Amino acid sequence: MKSGSDVWMRADVITRLRAAGCVFAEDEADLLIASAAGPDELDVMITRRVGGLPLEHIVGFAEFCGRRIAVDPGVFVPRRRTELLVEEAAKLLRQGSVVLDLCCGSGAAATVLAGYGDYEVHAADIEPAAVACARRNLEPLGGHVYEGDLYEPLPSSLRGRVDVLVVNVPYVPTEAIALMPPEARLHEPAVALDGGADGLDIARRMLAGAGDWLAPQGHLLLETSDEQLAESCELFRAAGLGPRVARCDDRGAVAVVGRRD
Repeated sequence: MKSGSDVWMRADVITRLRAAGCVFAEDEADLLIASAAGPDELDVMITRRVGGLPLEHIVGFAEFCGRRIAVDPGVFVPRRRTELLVEEAAKLLRQGSVVLDLCCGSGAAATVLAGYGDYEVHAADIEPAAVACARRNLEPLGGHVYEGDLYEPLPSSLRGRVDVLVVNVPYVPTEAIALMPPEARLHEPAVALDGGADGLDIARRMLAGAGDWLAPQGHLLLETSDEQLAESCELFRAAGLGPRVARCDDRGAVAVVGRRD
């Protein structure tokens, strides 16, 4: 049973978070209280959250597909909608599958997939802080993480061998970044958000090179938005990847899945 002081402390934390506009104040309060070593640290953590720092950067992890993924300050926070990519990718895995997570951020997708079985898992990102974070998450599971732009840092031994390519490219149109919540646009790197004028610049470059890396019958899975869905499917067709659409309305998630013939 909680003591009266514990109940009061939780209520006070919730009040402070609500006043700052935190929509899920109760859940955030519980997580902050559980993560703090004591009252002084808790007060610092609340102050940082009220100041707009993402909750995941404060506690040092994000909940993703039932796992705790380490997320360092300045690293893109994995979204629940991206769980759809992992769920769709998991359906395609076979014993010994080669998996590649491009634009991996913290390596959340690769880390979850690596935990599902005996797979050869690789990940890459252009942002150094994200790469360091992804290595903390994925390498203990036997995965490999590379730093560089899309396919550029990958070892040549992967060429033509990737069975499942999971990609969450930055796809926010440049002008729309100013409209994002402050905790994203101020505390996550622009390189992890900005997809160019229509949000598809990086997707175009990624799809143009995918055929060199996918194995025969290999699959590519790309997170996108409803506004970009039609054009994304056209890009898949142009790359020789017959597209199908996967959705999860509860998470506001939409993805395109294509297979190489």
